Amino acid sequence: MAGRQRHRRSPACLDLFCGIGGLSLGLDRAGLRSLGGIDHWADALATFQHNLGHPTLEADLATATLKEISEGLGFDPAAVDVVVGGPPCQGFSTVGKRDHTDPRNLLWQHFFELVQEIRPAYVVIENVEGLLVADRGRIRANIEDAFRSVGYGMKSTLLRAADFGVPQLRKRVLFLGWLDGLAEPAFPEPTVAKHVTVAEAIFDLPALRPGETKTAYGHPPVTAYQLDRRGLSDVVHNHTAANHPESLVEILKHIPDGGNRLSIPDPLQPKSGFHNSYARLDSQKPAIAVTSNMRKPSSARATHPLQHRGLTVREGLRLQSFDDDFVVLGSRTSQYLQVGNAVPPLLGEAIGREVLRAYRSNDVVDIQDARKQRTLTRSNRSPRIARRVVPV
Repeated sequence: MAGRQRHRRSPACLDLFCGIGGLSLGLDRAGLRSLGGIDHWADALATFQHNLGHPTLEADLATATLKEISEGLGFDPAAVDVVVGGPPCQGFSTVGKRDHTDPRNLLWQHFFELVQEIRPAYVVIENVEGLLVADRGRIRANIEDAFRSVGYGMKSTLLRAADFGVPQLRKRVLFLGWLDGLAEPAFPEPTVAKHVTVAEAIFDLPALRPGETKTAYGHPPVTAYQLDRRGLSDVVHNHTAANHPESLVEILKHIPDGGNRLSIPDPLQPKSGFHNSYARLDSQKPAIAVTSNMRKPSSARATHPLQHRGLTVREGLRLQSFDDDFVVLGSRTSQYLQVGNAVPPLLGEAIGREVLRAYRSNDVVDIQDARKQRTLTRSNRSPRIARRVVPV
């Protein structure tokens, strides 16, 4: 048809529940254009803004209105092409005790409400692995059905971070949504044939004793991954080891690379802890999962493969695929929490490439037509408390 043309511009993206911006960072690298990030966590937003430079807004997305959000970040909702985010669902996590009554499990509904108002062309939701099987799969089905009921195609899958160059076996759920009539985005295919190991990821960082800090690299990178993460950085940020007591250091000395508490002599065996606590990372494999407890050897696989200590924030960032010029702000405890909750940028980049490919395969007029219903869905809408909420 005369006058029809493919979209070639970079789609504008809004990140809800953005954390420190791992997903936004990956999407930016893929070619999307961030409008900013929203979260209810001041420390994470400070880190987001410091590193990405995009506008941020501290707001409770359970109560904030679209008007408050758009005015706070300074954008027109009609300009938002893609809405992304990771609504907290800690009650579904496979780490620790699951609690399906955790009120944070309902935050995806507020994400849904805002999408319903904005009516972007595409939607990306990243979440914990346990959401797939929560309530016998009904949570997953409810999310997909909710978006389908307001004119979106919606699908979900499980991705393994290591398949995308992240030195970590962490698994995350990905939901992809697209307005009816637009091109369906594909799930990203693995980008590496061989997984990056812990040694390949962090062994160029300076060695530390418990309680020690170092800011100089000491020697050059020896793997492609180390070279990529260093970039032009000439300072090691966030590289301070937890100050373990001598009794714990003595325990760790008995555990080999990749070993666990079974190697600890009986007289030194800790009196508490799970079977996989006091276990070292295996230097020749990707990490299991980076969590906020990575500084604690008593946590699951949180001990350096060779050094007698837990991981530093910088090592956690490396295992999450953040570059070395990415600096985490806040208290040490907050820094660990921020990194443990982050989306690996390399995973976000792989997702972003597929969203960009789908977006640009549409004719401009098709996107305009698909979004025209936005005015209808927003007209005569009562306050947020009365909006449609899908039962869980």
